[in-house]
Amino acid sequence: MHSMNINIINRKQYISVIFLFFLFLLITITITPLIGSVQIDLGNAFSRDLAFNDNVDANILFLARIPRIILAALTGAALSVAGAILQSLLRNDLAAPFTLGVSSGAALGAVIAISLGLPYSIAGIPTIPIAAFLGSLGAISLVFSLARTRTGDFPTPILLLAGVTANFFFAALVMLIHYLSDFTQSFRIVRWLMGGLDITSYKTLLSISPMIFIGFAVLIFYGRDFNVMSTGIQSAMSRGVEVIKVQKIGFIMASLLTGTVVSLSGPIGFVGLIVPHIVRLIVGPDLRILLPASIFFGASFLIICDTLARTLIAPTEIPVGIITAMLGGPFFVWLLKRPKS
Repeated sequence: MHSMNINIINRKQYISVIFLFFLFLLITITITPLIGSVQIDLGNAFSRDLAFNDNVDANILFLARIPRIILAALTGAALSVAGAILQSLLRNDLAAPFTLGVSSGAALGAVIAISLGLPYSIAGIPTIPIAAFLGSLGAISLVFSLARTRTGDFPTPILLLAGVTANFFFAALVMLIHYLSDFTQSFRIVRWLMGGLDITSYKTLLSISPMIFIGFAVLIFYGRDFNVMSTGIQSAMSRGVEVIKVQKIGFIMASLLTGTVVSLSGPIGFVGLIVPHIVRLIVGPDLRILLPASIFFGASFLIICDTLARTLIAPTEIPVGIITAMLGGPFFVWLLKRPKS
């Protein structure tokens, strides 16, 4: 009976907490399209009296701001969920989506595409995001092949070491290519490495959405197993969790989520570090609540950061990666200095 009461309380808590985070995201998505260097008239934007091509307000709202806000939401949610999973699996508060070298692999792919002078798109397919995604997949493959033991598992210390090694190696290659590039290529490389959400389209958003939502669904489905594993590998095995299988699913899904969004947005840092910690302070460590809450709060967080990037020194825009880094630096120091419970 006591167990039943706990389950009922948890279910009520789950619904109320998730609803509050969803409501915050809904408010964010409603307000932020109206904020920008150019004020838009909603009446004009939805007016049928003007042809769409002649309607400046409609063009700004539907072709510039809304796709950008959707990309910010997807990117923030994906990086936050990846961060929450990696912090749980690696049992390390400072773990983030870029710990496993995914970001630097994506950066290397993008930088190679820029340095080769590839066109922005081939047959309508954008080349830099594709190259970045292939780079992230290459990084995942390399790190997992380095960390894998003969028994098929991935010990946390070896995986972290392999990720850090891959990060340094890819970063060195990026610097070498950057050094050898001409002025135009150098500018494009630096701009991409700063991270940004300013160039996107509905077609591109549709192309990445299925992979992101599948990643969310798989990770939430295994939420209970991740919870058990966070208490220790031996404890999880004794309770019937297939540890190696669940580890693989967690690491691969977190890496693919990161690689998918980084291929479009560039390496936007600290989101996967900041958001899971803030959400954990509010809802606790239970991943069954933490993961969906991180989806909604991560989306809201990056939308707000991008709105600041668009408006702080308007009409000039700041790359959103600079905003998240400015927030993330002090947050990282706080994590290091805070009393350990």
